[in-house]
Amino acid sequence: MLKRTFDIALSLAALVVVWPLLTLVALVIRLDSRGPVFYRGLRVGRFGKPFHIYKFRTMVVNADQIGGPSTPDDDPRITKVGRSLRKYKMDELPQLINVLKGEMSLVGPRPEVQAYVDMFNDEEKETLTVRPGITDWASLWNPDEGAVLKGSPDPEKTYLEKIRPEKIRLQLLYVRKRSFWVDIRILMATVLTVLGKPPKDTILASLKRD
Repeated sequence: MLKRTFDIALSLAALVVVWPLLTLVALVIRLDSRGPVFYRGLRVGRFGKPFHIYKFRTMVVNADQIGGPSTPDDDPRITKVGRSLRKYKMDELPQLINVLKGEMSLVGPRPEVQAYVDMFNDEEKETLTVRPGITDWASLWNPDEGAVLKGSPDPEKTYLEKIRPEKIRLQLLYVRKRSFWVDIRILMATVLTVLGKPPKDTILASLKRD
């Protein structure tokens, strides 16, 4: 109950504060390329229930039909404005709407597409017992998946081999050690990361001591 109340209160406050920025970003996207302002991708939520995640569109129209779900920084599907939005994580801001709707939390395992969820073993399915989040320990460990995938001849294979194993491990660690104070620390660390001062080594080390 405390977590949900906190999610609602902070999401509402954040939306009020950043509303002018959201409006400006929406206008720039419309001027930059053809297509809708928002991308509503299908993701798997708590208990395996599908939902549409809100993001600012950073790729060309129908990008999911001409490429896979893993997106390297040099992916030609990314629009000019989209590159800047992704760099500063501004494309993720509309997910505050998903938080208000109860489909996501501020903190929790990042929601995956159905194809990746279908790969889950019994242990990994434990990540589906909580609401997916905008940020989590795995997001702090690797805040820019696109940079890791950049230059790869097979982004999907690189994601599955270099990113997914540790990402899943940290997500399971969060699910098993989650608490209100853990969420607060993750949110604070996320803000620092977005500002270019990633504290991931200290934060992850402190988690292991909890």
